[in-house]
Amino acid sequence: MFPVLSANGTSGYNLNNSLRFRRSATAYLSRTPASAGSQTTWTWSGWVKRGILGSQQKILTAGSTGSLFASFEFIAGDNFQFFAYNGSINAYLVTTQVFRDPSAWYHIVFAVDTTQATSTNRIKIYVNGTQVTAFSTSTYPSQNFAFPINNNVIHNIGRDNINAGDYFDGYMAEVNFVNAQQLTPSSFGSTNATTGVWQPAKYTGTYGTNGFYLQFSDIATTSGSNAGLGKDFSGNANYWTTNNISVTAGTTYDAMLDVPTNTSATVANYAVMNPLSSASGTLTNGNLTFSNAGAVKGAKGTFALESGKWYWENTITTLGANDLGVGILFDGATDGMRDGTATSTYSVFYQANTNVRKNGSVVANYASYTTGDIIGIAYDAGARSITFYKNNTSQGSITADAPTSPYVVWIIQPNSITATVNINFGQRPFSYTPPSGFVALNTFNLPTPTILQGNKYMDATLYTGNGSTQTITNVAGFKPDAVWIKSRSTVLDHLLSDSVRGASAFLQPNLTNAEGTAGTVITSFNSNGFSIGSSATINNNTSTFVGWQWQAGQGTNTSNTSGSITSTVSVNATAGFSIVTYTGTGANATVGHGLGVAPSMVIVKSKTTAENWMVYHISVGATKYIYLDSNGAAVTLSTIWNNTAPTSSVFSIGTNVTVNQSSTNYVAYCWAEIAGFSKFGSYTGNGSADGTFVYTGFRPKFIMIKCTDTAGTAWVTYDTSRDPYNVAGNILLPNSSSAELSGYSLDIISNGFKQRQGGGDPNASSRNYIYAAFAENPFKNANAR
Repeated sequence: MFPVLSANGTSGYNLNNSLRFRRSATAYLSRTPASAGSQTTWTWSGWVKRGILGSQQKILTAGSTGSLFASFEFIAGDNFQFFAYNGSINAYLVTTQVFRDPSAWYHIVFAVDTTQATSTNRIKIYVNGTQVTAFSTSTYPSQNFAFPINNNVIHNIGRDNINAGDYFDGYMAEVNFVNAQQLTPSSFGSTNATTGVWQPAKYTGTYGTNGFYLQFSDIATTSGSNAGLGKDFSGNANYWTTNNISVTAGTTYDAMLDVPTNTSATVANYAVMNPLSSASGTLTNGNLTFSNAGAVKGAKGTFALESGKWYWENTITTLGANDLGVGILFDGATDGMRDGTATSTYSVFYQANTNVRKNGSVVANYASYTTGDIIGIAYDAGARSITFYKNNTSQGSITADAPTSPYVVWIIQPNSITATVNINFGQRPFSYTPPSGFVALNTFNLPTPTILQGNKYMDATLYTGNGSTQTITNVAGFKPDAVWIKSRSTVLDHLLSDSVRGASAFLQPNLTNAEGTAGTVITSFNSNGFSIGSSATINNNTSTFVGWQWQAGQGTNTSNTSGSITSTVSVNATAGFSIVTYTGTGANATVGHGLGVAPSMVIVKSKTTAENWMVYHISVGATKYIYLDSNGAAVTLSTIWNNTAPTSSVFSIGTNVTVNQSSTNYVAYCWAEIAGFSKFGSYTGNGSADGTFVYTGFRPKFIMIKCTDTAGTAWVTYDTSRDPYNVAGNILLPNSSSAELSGYSLDIISNGFKQRQGGGDPNASSRNYIYAAFAENPFKNANAR
C-alpha cells in the first residue's frame, strides 16, 4: 500500500516482533548466568515503548538482597535512572530528561566501562542515537568497579528482583547485551537517509560471555531450553525464562507486532489508548486495557483517523450496570466533552444497553452486548461511515457528521459503573477478519507525507553573536526565504527579513515600526542558511540567538493576478508557505497568495507605515483579528478580513489601514496546513500539570501559541533546538523584546504536544488557545521523544 521506510531506506533492517510486559500480570523475564562475564565493561541496547507512566519500572536488574545489586529503570517522575549499591551507593545517575511519550518507541543504550580513567566515560546513556549528558544526579562508579550485571547472579528484565516489584508496563524489542565492549548506538541503529529518523540496524559484532540477543519471535513460552519468547538468537543459547507472559489467544496475548519500523501492513508502530489525554480512566497492559470503577470517564486513541479505512476490536471484559460505549469522537473534544455525559458533540458510539448515539442522541438500537463479547469497529474516514460488529455480525452503519478536527478511537463510560475493555488495533491477532479494504491502526498504514524531514523546509538554528559578521548554517542545508531572529539571552527586539523584500529590509514583530533597511542585519540568504552583519539586534557579541527559518520560493518571485490586487509572491506549495507583497487600495479587496489551497494562518504588516501586525487564524475565523505585536485578545472587526475566509487562491482584506490603506505597501506571510508537516488549531487549557494534549500528527520542531479570549496573555514560542529533550520549558515572546523565559512546561512528543504547565498560560483553565506548529518528523516515522 505504502513504501516501507526503515533503518536504511527501502532495503533496510526491519523488525517483526516485540514483547508486551503486563504490569498487572507481574510479567518479567529472568536468567541466572552459569558463570561471570566482564562486570566492568558491557553494553545493553533495546527498543522500549512505554505503557503506564508515572511509576517506578525496572528495565534490567541484577543482584539480590544483602549483596551488590544494580538496575536501570524509569522512576516515578518518568526520568531514567541507573543505580548500583554495594553497601553504599556506588553509582547513581538520574536524567534531567523525562520519557513520557506512549505513542512511539525509544532506543536506549547503556554502555559501561569502569576501567576508564575519566569518570564520566564509565557510564554512557544514549537515547535515539544521542548521548544523554544532562543529569539531576550524577554519581559515577569508582574506577574498575564490578557491577553484578553480567555476574552469575539473578538477572531480571522487567522487574525488581530484590523486592519482586517495580514491574515494567509496555513493550520491548530488539534487545542486545554485549559482553566486554562499551559500544556506541551505531552498533545497533542508524539514521535513515530518507527520513532523518534514528531506526534499528542489525548488530553484527560478537556477543561474548553471557551476551544475548532477544528477538521475541519464537512464539511460545517454553522455558528451560533455548526456545520460546525468551530465546537467545546470539548463538550463545543464553535463554531467558518467561514469567507470567502469555501466548494464549485473546486479551492476554503478549507476542506483539508492534515494532519501531514500518515493516508491513501488519507490522509497525501501533495505536494504543492515550494516557496523555488527561483523566482517561485507568489504562494498563501497554495502554490496551481501559478500566474504571465508579466514575464517568473516557479515553481516546493515539491515532487521528484523518483518512483511510480502519478496523479495531473491543473485548468486553467486565461490565457493571450494562452501560459502556465504544466508537469515535472528534479529536478536538475537550476533557469535559470526552469524559462527560453521552451528549458529546461529533461522536458516534455503541452502548452495551443497545443504544447507538450520534452527537449525544440515540439514532439506532443494536443488539445488547455483555462480558466476553467482541465489538468490532470498521471506520471509513473518507465517507465518515462507522460500522459496528458484535462477534463478527454487522449491527449496522452510521454516518458521522463532518467535525472540526479528525475523529479518534473513543471509549466512554457515561455512568458511574465498573467496566473493563481490552482494545486490539491489530498488534495481536484479530479475533475476526476485518472487512475487505480495512486495515490495522499502525504507522505503515498511515499515508506517506509529502515532507519526510521537516527541517528541509523549516528549522530553528542556534548561534552566538560575535559583534562582527558571520554565516549561520542550518542542519538540512536549505535556502531560507524568511528568517526570524530573536536573542535568547538579552533583551533585544525581534527581526524578520525575507527574500521578497530583500535581505537588508527588516521588520520587527514585537514593534509596530515601518520597514527599515540596513547593511548590518541579514546580508544574504544562502543555499544552507543566512549571513548576518554587526547589528546588535541579531549579532550582539556573546549573546545567544535563535533563527527560525522557512523556505518559500527559493528566491524566485512571481506576479500573481488571482486577486483584485496584483501581488508579488514567493511560494512553496509543498511546504504550504508563501510570502506576498501588495499595495493597498483602501477598498475591499482580495490578494493572491499562490498556495493552491486555503491558508490556515496569515500575518499581514504594513511596510510603509507604523501599524500593528494583523493575524488571521483558522480557529479564530475571518470575523476577528489578533495582533502579533500585542498581548491582547482576539477582536471582532469586519474591516480587517472583510468577514471572508481565505480561499485556495486569495485572502480577503477590508478597508482598515492595518491591511489596506491606499498606496501603502504590505507584506503577508501565508501558511497552509500540510499533513505531517504543519498544523494550525486550537485547544482549551485545563490549568493542570496533567495538561491538555494536542494531536498534530507529527513531532513538532516549532510551536507558537496564543490565548484568544483573555487580554494580557503573551504569544509564546517553543522549539526543539532550544529544548532538545523534555520537559521543554524555554519560551520566547513574539510580542516582547524579553530574553528567554524558563519554566513553562511542555512535553513535545512523537504525535503532538502535552501541556505540563500547572496553571497560567499557556494552559490556564478554560482559556482558549490557538497554535501554529511545524514538524521535525511526521508521526508515521517519528520516534518517541
